[in-house]
Amino acid sequence: MKQPYIVGWGHTPFGKLDNMDFDQLIREAALPAIASAGLEPGDIDGIFVGHFNAGFVQQDFSAALISIAIPEFRHIPSVRMENACATGSAAIWAALDALASGRIKRALVVGMEKMNTLPNKEIGDILLKASYVKEEGHTEGGFAGVFGQIAGQYFERFGDQSDALAAISAKNHANGMHNPYAHMRRDLGFDFCRTPSEKNPFVAGPLKRSDCSLVSDGAAALVLSNEPLAGAKVPAVRWRSRTHVNEFLPLSRRDATRFEGAAIAWQKGLSDAGNTLNDLKFVETHDCFTIAEMLEYEAMGLAPHGQGARVILEGVTTKNGKLPVNPSGGLKSRGHPIGATGVSQHVMAAMQLSGTAGDMQIPGAHMGAVFNMGGAAVANYLSVLEST
Repeated sequence: MKQPYIVGWGHTPFGKLDNMDFDQLIREAALPAIASAGLEPGDIDGIFVGHFNAGFVQQDFSAALISIAIPEFRHIPSVRMENACATGSAAIWAALDALASGRIKRALVVGMEKMNTLPNKEIGDILLKASYVKEEGHTEGGFAGVFGQIAGQYFERFGDQSDALAAISAKNHANGMHNPYAHMRRDLGFDFCRTPSEKNPFVAGPLKRSDCSLVSDGAAALVLSNEPLAGAKVPAVRWRSRTHVNEFLPLSRRDATRFEGAAIAWQKGLSDAGNTLNDLKFVETHDCFTIAEMLEYEAMGLAPHGQGARVILEGVTTKNGKLPVNPSGGLKSRGHPIGATGVSQHVMAAMQLSGTAGDMQIPGAHMGAVFNMGGAAVANYLSVLEST
C-alpha cells in the first residue's frame, strides 16, 4: 500500500483566546492549510474534525461547524472524532483510513479546542473524564492529580526524580521560545522549575506548576493526500508507518510507572517503518506532564525502566542532543488544547521535515516521529514520518 502524505498545514496561536470563536479558529487553521497545499476548499473530498469538548462549550456536533466557518464546505462530508488527549490523532487516522479505502483523494483534518471557558475547578473535572471515573473520578487535583500519583509511585520505587522533571520542563520552555505559535514563550530556567515557590507551587504529589501543561485554546489543520500535489507551496511529508495501540483505562489494572501500550506502539511503529531510534532526528512527544515525557523516554527505548532520568540529565533529548525531543516546546510550552494537540504535533513535525521550522529547525531533519496519547497512555498513537 502506498504511504500517504501531508501536503499542507495551518496553525493558530495557542493560548487564552477569549476573542476567537470556533468560526475564527477553524478559518485561521484550515484556510492556510488548504492554500499551502495549492488547493481551494472545493478540492477537499472529506473533512475530519478532532474535538474533545466533554463540556468545555455547549455546542456539540462540531463537524457541522466547519461549513459555518467556511461556507464552501456546505456539502462536503464532515465527521468528528474523539479519543481523549489523542483526539487529534484519531481524526488523522480516520482521514488516512478514508484515503486508503479510495473513497476520497484529499482530506482536511482540523483539531480544535476552547478550554478557557470555565473556572479552573470545572476544567479539572472535565479533564478527569479522560480517566476511569469509577475509580479515579474524585482524584484531588484533577488530571494533574492522576499524574501526580504516577509520579509519586515512580519516586517511591526509583528515588526522587525532581532534577530530571525540572530539566525536562526547562528544556521545553527554552525550545518554546522559538515557536511563534506557543502559548508560553518564556525560558523559565532549571532553577525556577526545580525550586518550589509562590509562583511555582506543588500542584499534585511531587509535580509543581512547571511540571504541568497549560490550559489552552487553539486549532491546527492538515491536508492529507495519497500522493504529493504538483501545486503545493510546501514540500510533502510522507508517513513511513502509523501505529495505534490501546491499554487498560484503569490504572489499578496495570503498572502505572510503565507505559506498556506506548512501548508496544514504539516497537511496532519502528519495525513497520524499517527503522530504529538511531534513524530519527527528532521526536514530538506528549508531555502533558513532565513525568509523562520521562516515562515516554523509557517507552521509546532510550533507557530501561527506572532510568529515564539519565536521558535528560545527560542531554540526550536537548535541541543539540543525540535525539532532540519536543523542539517545538511540546505541550508544556506550546500548550495543550485537547482536540488540537495531535494535529499540532504533526504540523510541528511537518515543518521540521520540510525545512520550514524557522528557529525551531533541527539541522538535517529528514526523519522524525510523533507520539500522541489519550489519557494516561491509554490510546497510544505513533507516526514515523520522513521528508520527500
